[in-house]
Amino acid sequence: MKNQTMIQYFEWYYPDDGTYYDDVCEHAAFLKHLGFSMIWMPPAYKGSAGIHDVGYGVYDMYDLGEFDQKGTIRTKYGTKEQYLEAIRLCRKNGLAVLADIVFNHRMGADAKERIKGKQMNWNNREQAISDEEDVEVWTKYTFPGRAGKYSDFVWDWTCFDGTDYDDLMKRNELIQFSGKTWDPNVSSEQGNFDFIMGDDLDFSEPKVVQELYNWGRWYYETTHVDGYRLDAVKSIDANFFPGWLKQQRTISDEDDFAVGEYWSGNLDELLGYLNKTSYTMTLFDVPLHFHFFDASHDYDRYDMSKILDGTLTQAAPQSAVAFVDNHDTQPGQALESWVESWFKPHAYAILLLRNCLFPCVFYGDIYGIEHDAIEPVPHIREMVWLRRYVMPDEIDLYLEDRFDDPHCIGWAVCQAHPVVVVMTNGVASSKEFDLKNAAGKEFYDITSSKIVHLDENMHGVFPCDAGSCNIYVDKETIYRLWKEV
Repeated sequence: MKNQTMIQYFEWYYPDDGTYYDDVCEHAAFLKHLGFSMIWMPPAYKGSAGIHDVGYGVYDMYDLGEFDQKGTIRTKYGTKEQYLEAIRLCRKNGLAVLADIVFNHRMGADAKERIKGKQMNWNNREQAISDEEDVEVWTKYTFPGRAGKYSDFVWDWTCFDGTDYDDLMKRNELIQFSGKTWDPNVSSEQGNFDFIMGDDLDFSEPKVVQELYNWGRWYYETTHVDGYRLDAVKSIDANFFPGWLKQQRTISDEDDFAVGEYWSGNLDELLGYLNKTSYTMTLFDVPLHFHFFDASHDYDRYDMSKILDGTLTQAAPQSAVAFVDNHDTQPGQALESWVESWFKPHAYAILLLRNCLFPCVFYGDIYGIEHDAIEPVPHIREMVWLRRYVMPDEIDLYLEDRFDDPHCIGWAVCQAHPVVVVMTNGVASSKEFDLKNAAGKEFYDITSSKIVHLDENMHGVFPCDAGSCNIYVDKETIYRLWKEV
């Protein structure tokens, strides 16, 4: 398998003017040329906030921008026709398309129901803090704008375990419905992390599971996507996804790629979930993200030699999607843990120029985030290109590490056209390498004007500026790089 590189092609504040899919079409060929192999698009179906919904407040999963619902036909990103054309053009240009799938919470119901429920403790969701009482909850989804097209399934309170608003008393509270329990095979955070927001799906209810299977078949047959980014899997019963993904892969007759968002910095939790789901998906390497976050905020107090310790990338590389930031970690969002700009080149060099099998580049890092006046990460495009066109497929066979100092680390990929990376979180420093078959070659730092000459013994000393990441390539590679990027 040639080196894979994913791009998350959206950020939270992407404009809601309906031009997103046109933008994808316009840039698909360039993204492939630059070196990307996969594109993760945002949730495509109608959200409760209409054109302003980023996609995570799910209303109707069958409405891909086709029906007049929530005050609009199109979604934030465009119409169904535009979506399908964007997928077609991406695949035509050799980009595998990952669809963002949000299952576990619904919002924007069409009608209320009066039922019995009890209040639960937010900090311990297994603890009731009231007796059962009458509540009025927004749990009836009839989708009048779609009028039964594609599916006549009606969601009502029996499809859910609970919700977070009682319209009878006009108050926000965590309500568990009469006769219901939270799904058992989920994160134990706060007692049981089944509930996130809105109307929480009951994955023990056979009709709910069957409808999600039916939708999965319809969605693939409609879109022909190549894989899935699965939202908030820590709150979904672990027994669900192995069967659902098996169905999707049977329908497509491909081993469709899948990555789950299990938001935890605890490596044992991630490994436990992979085991429970029989390794049917990869997971985002959240521990590595937090290492980047800590390193960027701790400066020279952080031990750089241990930055990969306790990460999924180190423990289970075949199951790890490494990332630096995403739409949830960007400033102002629910999981804000933004990696400081000075450290971004360091982090992306670790993702793109080492042996991470499935690195994911964030849209906001390659294009910037206008909302917060955040600039693109320097030299990130060059790193994507180097990964695709210069790095070998089996990088482990060529990798020589220098993780031997708390403040300066580096590595070399020793191949026909070697790549040397040196980074520091403190004062200027350097690393020494002997590069096979490179005697007499000149190496250029793509981040500055530094040049390193190897001696007749193929030995070189590669300097690094204070608090910087320096990336050295040979003269032939530098000419190709500047021409292509």
